[in-house]
Amino acid sequence: MKIGLVCPYNVAKGGGVKEILLDLRAGLIERGHDVTILAPRPRDLEDVDTTGMILLGNGTDFKSPTHTTSHFSVSVDSDAIDQILEQEQFDVLHFHEPWVPVLSRQILSRSKAVNIATFHGALPETLMSQTIIKVVTPYSQSILKYIDEFTAVSPAAAQYISSLTDEPIKLIPNGIDLTRYTWTDRPEPSDAPMILYVGRLEKRKGVNFLLQAFRILQASMPGARLVIAGDGPDREKLELLAEDLQLRHVDFKGFVSEAEKLELLATCDLFCSPAIYGESFGLVLLEAMASGAVTVAGNNAGYAEVMSGLGQVSIVNPQDPEEFARKLRLLLKEPALRKLWLSWAKKHVKQFAYPRIIDMYEQSYKDALAKHAA
Repeated sequence: MKIGLVCPYNVAKGGGVKEILLDLRAGLIERGHDVTILAPRPRDLEDVDTTGMILLGNGTDFKSPTHTTSHFSVSVDSDAIDQILEQEQFDVLHFHEPWVPVLSRQILSRSKAVNIATFHGALPETLMSQTIIKVVTPYSQSILKYIDEFTAVSPAAAQYISSLTDEPIKLIPNGIDLTRYTWTDRPEPSDAPMILYVGRLEKRKGVNFLLQAFRILQASMPGARLVIAGDGPDREKLELLAEDLQLRHVDFKGFVSEAEKLELLATCDLFCSPAIYGESFGLVLLEAMASGAVTVAGNNAGYAEVMSGLGQVSIVNPQDPEEFARKLRLLLKEPALRKLWLSWAKKHVKQFAYPRIIDMYEQSYKDALAKHAA
């Protein structure tokens, strides 16, 4: 099959959707498919590997009502799109987050291929009935008629789009390349355990609540260390908060490479991702699990989908600092619980292995093509 994967975000920056598309492309190519990523052209292309990509128009940064900074296309030449579609002759165009302006809509309206949509994001309930719904819904409704098949990475991600269409929405979770991660059996935490956070530093990620809980934890575990890997608009604010709370042993590392991230995941005593909303899945939780790291996760809908079964013990309300600190201590200081949790995680993560996820997408493509040809 000739497949186009449409990414609405900046390929020059990190991000879950971009990483998913890169892995999906690689897996599909291994199966003999011809796969290209289409994305808006960012301003900062220096040192970016654009192999297998077609970049169109230009984009800009935008701060959404959920306090997430995204980069998406603002202008694409229609003639350029027509020329590329004519030249490439895609069998399938797979749009990720097609409601994000404006590249996906412009391609959808001109596509003669089978169009498959995948929805990744979850909107916070407090905003769904307010700003976001009012702004996004008319635009989203305008693209539905062009989509042949709907998929979503979780029920949380499917919730919004299911309110706009009666079409069935197939759930295909995000995948993980388990060969990239090495399960590390590590000793029981010492009196100076290392807690790790990896991700963007923005409001919805809840890192401010992690700092508050860490202050309480340090009262009983003065040697505890907190490593915060990642960058974002709230970094300076969070560094000032750490100073105000008089925290010791807090290391803001900024952006880290993939190799550095893997090393941190393999050596931390506890991984923590305290996001309070806007998470539809929880790929970073799978990465921690695949590395053998006991994990604490915020009580948002997306994380709850991933941390099923025994994994529910990992879920915490980040906005309750006392409860949060107790959960951190529990999963650091109870060897029997850690052993039981790790046994669960080692089995649980296997269902998200990329070969299985690519099987599901590949079958969706075949089913859509067959239906389209009928």
